[in-house]
Amino acid sequence: MKTNVIFQIDGGIGKSIMATAVCEAIKKQYPNDNLIVISSYPEVFICNPNVDKCLSHNNLNYFYQDYIEGHRVKTFLHNPYFETSHIKQECHLIKTWCEMFGIEYNNEMPKIHLSNREINFYSTQYQSEKPIMVIQTNGGGADQPLKYSWMRDIPHQTAQQVVNHFANQYTIVHLRREDQLPLENTTPVSADFRALCVLIKLSTKRLFMDSFAQHTAKALDLDSVVCWIGNKPSVFGYESNINIQANKETAVPELKQSVFSKYNITGNLFEFPYNDESEIFNIETIINSLTDSLEE
Repeated sequence: MKTNVIFQIDGGIGKSIMATAVCEAIKKQYPNDNLIVISSYPEVFICNPNVDKCLSHNNLNYFYQDYIEGHRVKTFLHNPYFETSHIKQECHLIKTWCEMFGIEYNNEMPKIHLSNREINFYSTQYQSEKPIMVIQTNGGGADQPLKYSWMRDIPHQTAQQVVNHFANQYTIVHLRREDQLPLENTTPVSADFRALCVLIKLSTKRLFMDSFAQHTAKALDLDSVVCWIGNKPSVFGYESNINIQANKETAVPELKQSVFSKYNITGNLFEFPYNDESEIFNIETIINSLTDSLEE
């Protein structure tokens, strides 16, 4: 009798993309059992050969009857963000996640599986005479009070100067919602996740911050230039990328509300550890990194 291995993922879409690596590690350890994933983003797991069933947090009607009652069950439900190794930033989140569940980790990486039909269909929407550069400058949910988070977003003026440098060479597609700041000389795109996967797959250069796009690119086996401020690439990123760490802090932050992380990911105004956004990154470093990055 097969066991229902139930893996629950809380958090945003980037976390679900990282979780595909955990799914692979789980399936290697339990190859003959059913891996049932619960996520707010089931579209991430479409066509994934390691996942037998993916259900949305919003549609778990009769879950106990269908998957637990009368079945052999093993559950992986806990949040790795509260593990000591993650709070101390001792290793990558994926490794922490696996070790928390007693799953052997062998450097599994995120994977997104696209069908040929998806690639052919969505590719027609992103035709361009120039090579495509995809950028993501802002992350977080639509409901967050601050639309710009200094803690992980690329400062607007920095991003605009980078765009202006490459605008004649590339069609620059800016992944953003309508409530996020626009950039001149870019084509804004907000689309279905699977369509965005195809867009990223078609791109020749990529500039991202710590959000879903950098995880998506890695899951498609593509390297990117990624800018980091409050978080560390050793915890949330990938060594194959060109990871640009923010400059040394120039002001003393107020950390009164810091609990299990130094900075709030939403970018509390009083935690800002610089005098001005212009001090966070060297624009030349970003431009040179994009220039030197390999054309995919």
